[in-house]
Amino acid sequence: MPLPPSPAAEPPRQSTALGILAMTIAVGCLASMGMFIKLVGPDYSPFQATFLRNSVAAAMVVPMILWTGGTAAFKTQNPWGHAARSFTGVLGNASFFQAYALIPLVSVSAVAMSVPIFATLFAIVYLKEKVGIHRWGAIIVGFIGVLVALNPGGNIETGSLFALLGVICWAMTIVMVKRLSATESAFTIVFYYMIAGVLVAGCIMPFVWITPPWEIMRYYLAAGVVGGMGQILMTLAIRLAPASVVIPFEYTAILWAVSYDLLLWGNTPGGTTILGAGIVIVTGLYIARRETRQKEQ
Repeated sequence: MPLPPSPAAEPPRQSTALGILAMTIAVGCLASMGMFIKLVGPDYSPFQATFLRNSVAAAMVVPMILWTGGTAAFKTQNPWGHAARSFTGVLGNASFFQAYALIPLVSVSAVAMSVPIFATLFAIVYLKEKVGIHRWGAIIVGFIGVLVALNPGGNIETGSLFALLGVICWAMTIVMVKRLSATESAFTIVFYYMIAGVLVAGCIMPFVWITPPWEIMRYYLAAGVVGGMGQILMTLAIRLAPASVVIPFEYTAILWAVSYDLLLWGNTPGGTTILGAGIVIVTGLYIARRETRQKEQ
């Protein structure tokens, strides 16, 4: 899939359509990754899952980089930007993996729907974006939706807190990737994240490693494959089209989560989970619409 010649230029309509398609497929891949990690269960460290997932994904990505761009794809103009993005990515992955193991997929997805809300908040600080009263109001309403999805009764599960930490890291990553895309190729961004993920998680392995049987290892391998595909496609989507256009398609993750929960574990989502997710989704769509309208003016 070709990248646009100039990241600063307004993407053509065809690139925007490709970006939407890439994001939709990426969400399906990442939702499937969560399903495989949940099948592994809570007996293994989330950093072990991160290590194996990134190792498998790196084995996929490196040959693709060499085939498409050669060794020039390894060159970077912003090593510290990659370091910061890699740190938030590793921490976010481990947090989500722990959440997947502890609570239903739909509960994780309901909290994860708040990524655009947090991304908007971080864009104010990191990208110096100006936000008016309407978007500030949407952010506040979105946070209320997050609280509802977590548990309005006040008995917030540990898995939900891990999901919230993962959301914060994911939102920071989106903003960082958008900044990195100005000078770095999509494959370079993914490559450095994969390498950092393997190295950072690898340093922890002597303390948490448990050798899994083949029945478990195959889930890790599958998670690595679909996770790598999802990471590449999401990075491409954000580069091919405006983030405000492609990010709303992340909401299709809730459909994957509900389907997997029903088919594999027989779990049905609670009313408060759906209500909270609904509030967050509507808020996120409103934020995306406001951003799009402002860019067109």
